[in-house]
Amino acid sequence: MRYKPDWPDARERLAALWDGRPLDRPCIAITAPSGANEPVPPPTSFEQRWTDPEWNARAALAAMRNTWWGGEAVPSYLLMCGWLVCFGGRTSYAETTIWHDHRAMDFSRPPAFAFDPADPQVRIFERAYLALADAAGYDDFLVGSPCILPANDLFSMQMETDAFLLALLDHPQWMREAVVQGARAQLAAGEHFRRLIAGRHQFWYGIAGWMPFWAPRPFLSTQSDVSCMLSPAAFDEFILPELDVYGEAYGALWYHLDGGDARQHLPRLLSLPYTRMIQYTPAPCEPPNGPEHLAFYRRVQAAGRIVHIEVPVENVEPLVESLDPRLLMLKTHCGSIDEGEELLRAAKRWMAKQ
Repeated sequence: MRYKPDWPDARERLAALWDGRPLDRPCIAITAPSGANEPVPPPTSFEQRWTDPEWNARAALAAMRNTWWGGEAVPSYLLMCGWLVCFGGRTSYAETTIWHDHRAMDFSRPPAFAFDPADPQVRIFERAYLALADAAGYDDFLVGSPCILPANDLFSMQMETDAFLLALLDHPQWMREAVVQGARAQLAAGEHFRRLIAGRHQFWYGIAGWMPFWAPRPFLSTQSDVSCMLSPAAFDEFILPELDVYGEAYGALWYHLDGGDARQHLPRLLSLPYTRMIQYTPAPCEPPNGPEHLAFYRRVQAAGRIVHIEVPVENVEPLVESLDPRLLMLKTHCGSIDEGEELLRAAKRWMAKQ
């Protein structure tokens, strides 16, 4: 990788993590300012910020040069306009996010959700995704899988949460079929975009930008933020079938678990053979990732799964000393390259004391 000269070593460490092989320290992804300070002109509109191919390619290249990618940090850029791939829905743009416009569902007719490569919103994302791949070249940085929402969270946003939850009660068969259709449409979309960059870019899978991650074999990242409002029985009825679609297609899932209210689904997630990694984000009312959540992390690791968490730099040491390094992936930020390099050396010392 052009922006990560030590990629061969990081690649070996990430492969060892995926396979559960011990090394001299756990995987730690560290970013820090590189000192380049390359400016990016501010976007002229929200639409340009999220969708313009040229602006996003320029912003990505500036991010590569302005960042030191230490340890197992994977150079990448979040192209959030993958949210435009929403199977017939429509979106609008705000300063900090992309909104899904309200969409009424017709429960009198069978659900009919499919990936349409000719959809104007798909074409907008396609141009941005290809421009990012061209900026990355064959292997300068990771482009990764398109940032497309899983069906359950997509529909909860399009329908609005209350209507989505009521529909699970009032139209359960329709909703189950819709979520599974949406899952298959997501896979079709992913395959479409994979073919577009095949041969021109090496890193066609993996997570880019937000919690970047790469593994030696293909995997799919997914989530169910709406599941914080579902019982375990409802999770099994409406979310598990979607996960089964993804698990059968990829064999391994990276799962984003969002907040304490979603922890009730951890036993089911850990029972699934294709769950390989749990990424946990505490709710705003919870302590940040760190020693306060040790029991949770240990529960994940006891099931043979990898814990992937973003932590304040001061919480790296207690977690390295308390958790199984073979199943630990940390992400943090340092104020300088020197600080980041010292953190990696210190992690080896902490390991040596165990």
